[in-house]
Amino acid sequence: MRTTAHHEDTKHFEEHEEDYRRLFLRGFRTLRAFVKSRTWLCGLLVLSISGVSRAETIDRVLAVVAGQIITLTDVTAARDLRLETTDGAADPIRALLSKLIDRELILAEVERYAPAEPTAEEVERETARVRARFVSAEELAGALARSGIDDTHLRETLRQNLRIRAYMEQRFATADRRQELVDQWLAGLRRRADIIDLYLAGR
Repeated sequence: MRTTAHHEDTKHFEEHEEDYRRLFLRGFRTLRAFVKSRTWLCGLLVLSISGVSRAETIDRVLAVVAGQIITLTDVTAARDLRLETTDGAADPIRALLSKLIDRELILAEVERYAPAEPTAEEVERETARVRARFVSAEELAGALARSGIDDTHLRETLRQNLRIRAYMEQRFATADRRQELVDQWLAGLRRRADIIDLYLAGR
């Protein structure tokens, strides 16, 4: 059964998701009115509103981290598959997005130092742990569908998580005050990285 805490997180998440979409639509309508008043930008308007799917894609971009896009779909997947926690935050989207931004920063470091690849058995064990969080295969399938990802995408995410874990264990294996050092290291990565936080800009 799902816990009450997870139910509350989901409720708060959906409320913030709806707020975010309303903000986007309001801004988009303003942009459309602005463009309509200027004939030399009509071509841009046609491209901008040529399809609902394109507007939806823009709606879902929450951040860009060193060229890597983080979307609302990524945040939804982290929540619904319980890959990350909101820690009871008042704004669950903000909490999850911050964790996904940090994850991208760490992955960039992982790519630089290339720790050993996880085995197929290790990936399968991680996949089994995710499956065990759901009471049935149908519930898991529903979470995947809501998240807009498939089993292959999930396995790749878990593979990268294992790489991150191996890297962090190697880098901070014998360090005292480990969490303090990790926090300082992450703060340094954030300062040096090229991060465009669109969710923050839209609040």
